[in-house]
Amino acid sequence: MKQDRWTAVDEYFQEQLAPHDDVLDATQQACAQAGLPDIAVAPNQGKLLQLLARMIDARTILEIGTLGGYSTIWLARALPDQGRLITLEADATHADVAKSNIERAGLSDRVDVRVGRALDILPTLRDEGPFDLAFIDADKVNNPHYVRWALELGRPGSVIVVDNVVRGGAVIDTGNDDPSVRGTRETVELLRAEPRLDATALQTVGGKGYDGIIIARVVS
Repeated sequence: MKQDRWTAVDEYFQEQLAPHDDVLDATQQACAQAGLPDIAVAPNQGKLLQLLARMIDARTILEIGTLGGYSTIWLARALPDQGRLITLEADATHADVAKSNIERAGLSDRVDVRVGRALDILPTLRDEGPFDLAFIDADKVNNPHYVRWALELGRPGSVIVVDNVVRGGAVIDTGNDDPSVRGTRETVELLRAEPRLDATALQTVGGKGYDGIIIARVVS
């Protein structure tokens, strides 16, 4: 019953405040047809990312975890004409789907999809930053590393968003050995201890279930 209610409310806010368009619909359809997992952000979450990028007047965005490019399109639409988004994807098939979706969206001029392990690519980006916003939505076990790199590649005032941090509530289970839960807890501990970052977490419910995000700001 709860999930039905969450989904209905999610759909209400989506229809009112984050309506789909043909490009986003086609992107979701292409991802489904290609057999990609249904783990992209929900429309309301995509709109939140877009608003965050616009609020800070982001001109450079780093995305870790492209999947089929759905969140990439939301973010890239927030960029000015000369803005740039670099998105990293480990799976070549996913990257091909994303490139096609991004081209259909007319955003190929400002989006650069790079294929390979994020931990291999991130050290090569030192000369391409600083990035105003980083969105982390990849393998959760490596989230602490991704946050460290987002910090290194950012600047004072940069915003870092980490997705899927509640893990259905499992994040508070200290004895949980799931690698994604451990990676999330290590990320929270890093954020608590790192004086250069100021962060909070938001729990979310909706069509994608019960989860949440971390939003952090680079302070120095």
